[in-house]
Amino acid sequence: MSLINEQQVILGLTADDRHAATRALAETLVATGRCTDLDQFVADVRKREETMATGLPGGIAIPHARSAAITEPTLAFGRPAEGIDWGAKDGPATVVFLIAAPEGASEAHMQVLPRLAKALMKKEFKAALAEATSEDEVVAIVEAEVGEAPVATPAPTPTPAPAAAAAATEPAEAPAASSGLTLVGVTSCPTGIAHTYMAAEALERAAKEAGHTMVVETQGSAGATPLSAAQIAEADAVIFAHDVEVRNADRFAGKPIIDVGVKKAISDGPLLISQAVDKAAEWKADPSKAAAAPAATGSLATKVDEKAGIGTRIRQWLMTGVSYMIPFVAAGGILIALSFLVANQVIEENAQQEIVSYYVGFVDPAVSSAADYTPDPYNLAASFDATSMVYWAALMFVIGGAAFGFLVPILSGFIAFAIADRPGLVPGIVGGFIANTMGAGFLGGIVTGVLGGFAAKWISSWKVHKGVRGVMPVVVTPLLSLLITAGLFITLLGKPIVAAATGLTEWLNGIPPEQALILGAILGAMMGFDLGGPVNKVAYFFATAGLASAGAVSGSTELKVMAAVMAAGMVAPLAMALATVVRPKLFSEPERENGKAAWLLGASFISEGAIPFAAADPWRVILSSVIGSSVTGALALAWGTESPAPHGGVWVAALITHWWLWIAAIVIGVVVMTSIVLILKSRDPKLATVDAAATV
Repeated sequence: MSLINEQQVILGLTADDRHAATRALAETLVATGRCTDLDQFVADVRKREETMATGLPGGIAIPHARSAAITEPTLAFGRPAEGIDWGAKDGPATVVFLIAAPEGASEAHMQVLPRLAKALMKKEFKAALAEATSEDEVVAIVEAEVGEAPVATPAPTPTPAPAAAAAATEPAEAPAASSGLTLVGVTSCPTGIAHTYMAAEALERAAKEAGHTMVVETQGSAGATPLSAAQIAEADAVIFAHDVEVRNADRFAGKPIIDVGVKKAISDGPLLISQAVDKAAEWKADPSKAAAAPAATGSLATKVDEKAGIGTRIRQWLMTGVSYMIPFVAAGGILIALSFLVANQVIEENAQQEIVSYYVGFVDPAVSSAADYTPDPYNLAASFDATSMVYWAALMFVIGGAAFGFLVPILSGFIAFAIADRPGLVPGIVGGFIANTMGAGFLGGIVTGVLGGFAAKWISSWKVHKGVRGVMPVVVTPLLSLLITAGLFITLLGKPIVAAATGLTEWLNGIPPEQALILGAILGAMMGFDLGGPVNKVAYFFATAGLASAGAVSGSTELKVMAAVMAAGMVAPLAMALATVVRPKLFSEPERENGKAAWLLGASFISEGAIPFAAADPWRVILSSVIGSSVTGALALAWGTESPAPHGGVWVAALITHWWLWIAAIVIGVVVMTSIVLILKSRDPKLATVDAAATV
C-alpha cells in the first residue's frame, strides 16, 4: 500500500486551529482504514505537540506521533488557504503533513518517513506542493520524492560526495573546495520521526553550500548508522541538534561541539555551520580551550530544557539526580534483601539483629600480628570465614549498606550537575554527604543539590582574566561553590531539619500507651513521609528503642509498634511498583525501571526504594505515601500484630504474631497509596515534557 493516496489529501483545509486541522486530517486516515481509533491517535498527536510545537520555518507544519491506533506508516496532506498558526516564529503554516507511525513499526517500514522529512527541506518540493491543483497531483509529487518504490531519479550520493563531485565537474574550483572543513553531527528528537531527519538534511545542505563536508548521524526511528571512529577523528567540529540525550556522546570527547535543540538546526542551519567553523578555528588557534573543555559528555549527560517553565525545569533537575541514583538503590537494596534472606536460613534466633552488627573496620598489622591477638568476630576485614553462610550474609549486608550510603550524595550531586553541568558535581556530592551525615536525609540532599548547582553556575559565569580561566573549572569553581554550599547548610539550612527530627522524637515519647491506634497512624505517616530521611528515622529509632527495652515479652506495646512501623515502611516502594504496572504511561522510563526493583525493596522493608519517585515528583508521591502508610500503621496496631525483629520485611513474616493480619494491613495501605498517586499523577500536565527531556 502506498504512503499516501487521494483520499488523504485536503487541498482546501479549513480549521479554527491546529488541533481541529489535525483532527480533520486524521479523519482521512480513518476513512482509508489506516487509523483504528481516531480519538486515541489525535490524543497521541496532541501529547507530542505539547512536548514541542511542530510548526517549522517556511510555512510548514508536521504534526506527528507514534500510536497504537495506526496500522502502518502513512501520511495525510493539507493545504490551508489562509494558513494556520502552528507555533512557528515566522508565521502560519500553509503546507501541513500529518505523519502517522505505528508503535511497533519495523526499521525497514519506517524508512519512508525520514525521506519525507528530508524532502521538506527542499524548496522545489515545497513549491510543487504549493502549486498542485489536484489531489492526485499531490500524491504523485510525494511518491516521486519519498515513495517506497524506486523512482527514476539519479541515486543520491554519500554525504561526503558533493564536494568531490564539484571538484570533478569544475576542476578550476578544486583548490577552494579543498579548503573546506570536515564536520560531523548528531540529530535526535523525542519521537525520532520528523525533526531528526529534517535537521540532518538542513545541516548537510548548509555545510555543502558553505563548501564544507558533513556527515550526520540520525538517532531516529528508522535506525542509525553510527559515525565511524575515523570520521569522528577527522572532524574539525561537531554539531549536536537534539531534544533527547545523544547516545554514546563520549565518542566526541576533545572535539569542539555546538550543542542546540533540534529545531535550531532546521531553522538556522547556516548559522550553526558558521558557529562550528568559528569554534574549530578558535580551538586550532588556542589549544588550551580543548584542555579546559570537559573530557567527555556521554558518560555524564542530562538534557534540561532551559526555555521550559520553572516547574518543568525543577522536575528535570530532580529526574537527573534520580536517574543516576537508581543503580545505587537497586544494587544496595537487593544485596540487603538477600542478606536477610540468607540470615533467616542459617541463624536460628534474632537473625536481623545479628547481621546488622557486622561491619568493616581497620586492622592494624602491628596489632594483628601479636601472638595474643583475638580478632573481632564482627569485623569482616579481620574475621571473614568463606565457609560460613553467616559471614556471606553479613558481607552482602555491609556492601549493600555501603551502597545506600551514597544515595543522598549521588542524588544531590547530579541535581547540581543538571543545573551547572560538571562544575556542580563537587558541591553537590560533598553537600549531599554532609546533609546525610547531619541526618537531613534525601530532603536535605535536594536542598544541597539545588544550592550547589546554582552556586557553581554563578561562579562559572564570572568574567575573569584569561590567565585565570584555565584554573576556574578545576580549582576556583569547585572550591568556592563547595564552601558556599557546605557552609550555608552546616550553619543555617541543616539545623532546622535536625531540630525538627529531635522534636518529633520527644513528642512521640510523650504519647500515652492507651492512644496506640493514633500512635500507629502517626508513626505510619512518619515512615511514609521522607522514606529513610530524618522523619522516617525518628519513627524507626523510636520503635527499635522500645523493642530493646521490651525484650521478647509477648503482648507488649513495643512489639506492636515495631510491627506497625515495619509494615508502614514497606508501603511506599510496593505501592509505587504497583503503580508503574497499573498505569505505566504516567511514569518516565527511569521510574518504570526502578519500579521493577521496588518490588523486592518494598518486600524487604527498604523504604528508600521509593525515593526515586518522591525525588522526581515530591508532593504527589509524599502525600500519597503519608496517607497509605498511616492507614497500614493504624491497622497493624489495631489488629495486634507483633514483631520481635526490627528489620527484614516479608522475610521475617514467620516471626510476626498474626502475620496474616500484618500482610493484610500492608496490602490495604498499598492499594490506598496506589489509588491516590495514580489519581494525582493522571492530572499532571507536565509529565510528557519531563519524560522527553530528562535523562534516562
